Amino acid sequence: MRHARQHAETKTRERRYRLAHEAARLIAESGIRDFHQAKLKAAARLGIHDDASLPRNREIEDALREYQRLFQGEFHGDSQAGELRRRREAALRALDFFGDFDARLVGPVLEGTADANSPVHLQLYTDDADSVPRFLDEHRIPAESRGRRVRLDRERAIDAPTWLFSAEELTFDLTVLPHDALRQAPLSSIDEKPMRRASAAQLQALLAEEEVAAGGQLTVST
Repeated sequence: MRHARQHAETKTRERRYRLAHEAARLIAESGIRDFHQAKLKAAARLGIHDDASLPRNREIEDALREYQRLFQGEFHGDSQAGELRRRREAALRALDFFGDFDARLVGPVLEGTADANSPVHLQLYTDDADSVPRFLDEHRIPAESRGRRVRLDRERAIDAPTWLFSAEELTFDLTVLPHDALRQAPLSSIDEKPMRRASAAQLQALLAEEEVAAGGQLTVST
């Protein structure tokens, strides 16, 4: 009985691994942004339908990092570092531009999993949600309005206004949150833990650390 249980657990782990890596491949190659959608599509492709075998989002993110390292050398080799830095430098300028909204960088550009199609995700904090579109209008920035469900904590979730616009040949994705959400980061859809966020100063420090690690000199200015 014990041997049968261990065998079943091993098979489940193997299926989770296969599903996580297939979902990561779909995200990397097909541009799917929703981890749940990628997970279900991977399960359908592999013919695996038991819930116990479905990987957690964090497992998929880890598999995505591995996939990018192994199979996307053109973007995730030397050029990946350059493209990621370009996005982070653009994010730094955007954080400064939206400084009145206590802007924070979140998502793949901060985490280092951004690909050639990844938007720069920023969170803006204000109790006057209309102030963001007014600010965009004042600076003549055409933006597309959307909505996003955001979990502020284990008990609270809101439909947050979202604005998309293009600049520097990149897409910027702004999520507008109430100012008290600045005290504690919203929960990540990947692992349901508080999201990693970076202010302009923190992103500047990250860029400086990378420059030192690369043996160069920091050239980004704020």
